[in-house]
Amino acid sequence: MNKVVANGDAAIEGIIDGMTLMLGGFGLCGIPENCISSLVKKGTTNLTCISNNAGVDDFGLGLLLQERQIKKMISSYVGENDEFERQMLSGELEVDLIPQGSLAERCRAGGAGIPAFFTPAGYGTEVAEGKEVREFNGKPHILESALTADFAIVKAWKGDRFGNLIFKGTARNFNPVMAMAGKITIAEVEELVEPGELNPNQIHTPGIFVQRIFQGVDYEKRIEQRTTLSKN
Repeated sequence: MNKVVANGDAAIEGIIDGMTLMLGGFGLCGIPENCISSLVKKGTTNLTCISNNAGVDDFGLGLLLQERQIKKMISSYVGENDEFERQMLSGELEVDLIPQGSLAERCRAGGAGIPAFFTPAGYGTEVAEGKEVREFNGKPHILESALTADFAIVKAWKGDRFGNLIFKGTARNFNPVMAMAGKITIAEVEELVEPGELNPNQIHTPGIFVQRIFQGVDYEKRIEQRTTLSKN
């Protein structure tokens, strides 16, 4: 089945106000830049966004935050975005902060059809408030629910017309688990190839999980905090 669409604008068709989106990536690595730009242009609002990071002020999810298009963020590490901080402290933005490992496992569980699981992460902190606690092997664990989304939007290194995906390096962190957890999954790729060109043993996400795919353009691949060594 050919799942190719023309571009980000075509890929996000059907995303409407109030939906929940998963957006892959780790920091600014492996984020779906083209689809985020299309969402900004479309003006979709009241979104709940599940993402490890919240981008930076002028890039990634920071662009949606600037336009007040996000109602709630479900995230782990958000320390690089001043606008996120301002909206959170002012009460404009609902925020659910989750330990990074728990966030990844909640996405993976959603894609695997597991409704909930117990984890020791977060016990004894605000993360555990209102959650069931059980003891396993003498250690308290809290019950965490799985996460799913109306749309999962991921970015891969290579993909074919059938939706099979290969992620590269750090981009393999959240993208594969989120690709499984969306009712509809959109993949933008750096290189779109014909079926059979990808080594089956290297495919990270099988095409059965992907409904739409396109080759992205103009990737910036920014670095959040650039550190250089000066010679004395």
